[in-house]
Amino acid sequence: MSFPLLTATAALPALGAVATAAVPAARRTAAKWLALVVSLATLALAITVLIRFDPGGDRYQLTESHAWIADFGVRYELGVDGIAVALLALTALLIPFIILAGWNDADPLETGSRRWRPTQGFFALILAVEAMVVISFEATDVFLFYIFFEAMLIPMYFLIGGFGDRAHEHGEAAASTQRSYAAVKFLLYNLVGGLIMLAAVIGLYVVAGNFSLQEIAQARANGSLHMVTGTERWLFLGFFFAFAVKAPLWPLHTWLPNAMQESTAPVAVLITAVVDKVGTFAMLRFCLQLFPEASKWATPVILVLALISIVYGALLAVGQRDIKRLVAYASISHFGFIVMGIFAMTSQGQSGATLYMVNHGISTAALMLVAGFLISRRGSRLIADYGGVQKVAPVLAGTFLIGGLATLSLPGLAPFVSEFLVLVGTFTRYPVIGVIATFGIVLAALYTLVLYQRTMTGPVKPEVSAMPDLRVRELVVVGPLIVLLILLGVYPKPVTDIVDPAVRQTMSDVHTTDPKPEVEAAK
Repeated sequence: MSFPLLTATAALPALGAVATAAVPAARRTAAKWLALVVSLATLALAITVLIRFDPGGDRYQLTESHAWIADFGVRYELGVDGIAVALLALTALLIPFIILAGWNDADPLETGSRRWRPTQGFFALILAVEAMVVISFEATDVFLFYIFFEAMLIPMYFLIGGFGDRAHEHGEAAASTQRSYAAVKFLLYNLVGGLIMLAAVIGLYVVAGNFSLQEIAQARANGSLHMVTGTERWLFLGFFFAFAVKAPLWPLHTWLPNAMQESTAPVAVLITAVVDKVGTFAMLRFCLQLFPEASKWATPVILVLALISIVYGALLAVGQRDIKRLVAYASISHFGFIVMGIFAMTSQGQSGATLYMVNHGISTAALMLVAGFLISRRGSRLIADYGGVQKVAPVLAGTFLIGGLATLSLPGLAPFVSEFLVLVGTFTRYPVIGVIATFGIVLAALYTLVLYQRTMTGPVKPEVSAMPDLRVRELVVVGPLIVLLILLGVYPKPVTDIVDPAVRQTMSDVHTTDPKPEVEAAK
């Protein structure tokens, strides 16, 4: 048997989580290093998957299939296409930076105090989330995917509620209450979505007789499996609702600002740059492949919801006083672009949406992690508490600016390419939607530049006059992300070459082709 590379890529962080949690309490530094080494080893496996993947080969590669619950047709089936490979690489890339950025976030609040946060648990939970996200990208059995789609909520709940941000203007007691509220809200929203999806998963089994994505999609394509129109639409809505909560798509988004505000910066990055990508990825893999006709039926409404997310998220970001809430609402706007690209039903839109998932993960990580370093120095998340930072910490301000410019999709930085493709792909089929969506770009420039102006420029406030610049560990975290934003901004071809064949196959699943360009004939 060939080496089970996909299983190893998910199993390594899972085993690392157990090992990290088992480190004695007095050896918290050892726990940090163990978690970092495991995350780097997982990255090495993900790079191996990337190297072995052939974009011109079969749709699903490095496949594994084993009987699991035979009586119910459940199998342990894994396989990756170009979209999954890109997001798998993104996840494995970001986790080491998340661990480094949160190096001291779970240390004791007071030396010698019994009231301290378990460092080992913090890093073990991060690795556990990584393992569940990775196998979610790899699973081609619907039931297997569902299990880990839901299971990742548990470690995320504890990361939000148990390891929240220490910077709170109303003291530790109020902070604890707010963290608990944010964690419960996150869990309840996603559990409701998951329960509705579970009903749809059971319904799919009743109709198809198994949970294999490949078998069901093939049966639908060759006509051996026919779903009644009403049944297909209800099943689609059950899947889509859960994915829209995770994404998050308006009006199911309200858990995200609270969760990001109360989390540490690394956990906030884990939420929006890693976990939320499972929702948009699943729209491409499951909604479009399993329910092609229902996907086209629901497209007009979904595009309107995506458009509202774009404009609404950007408008609320403009008015925020809290740095983390601003980034959260900006992410809601960006996820609107991703969903719009997916359901534009064009190859440019879907390629742009997939590329946007990758680029948004990198740009949000860069901006939020630098913001976290800034907040840890001042002890406040409020924008009004800053001013003149660029004069005392120029490197911090410079990296914050690049992360912000990437967020507003400045040409030359990675998100511009993906946002451009999404808008082009949408405009060719839905020109009105495409035109209105461009207002999101204008608003992004407004909230990003105003944020930078209020925090980094102007007179130096006394509270930030002694603020240190980025340290070596922090530069190691931010530097590679900035480099990637620039490289993928000027040369995105390595990513598009991987995802484009998978996008073409997805377009074929929904029996859709790109609109022909309307060009006036030459006289």
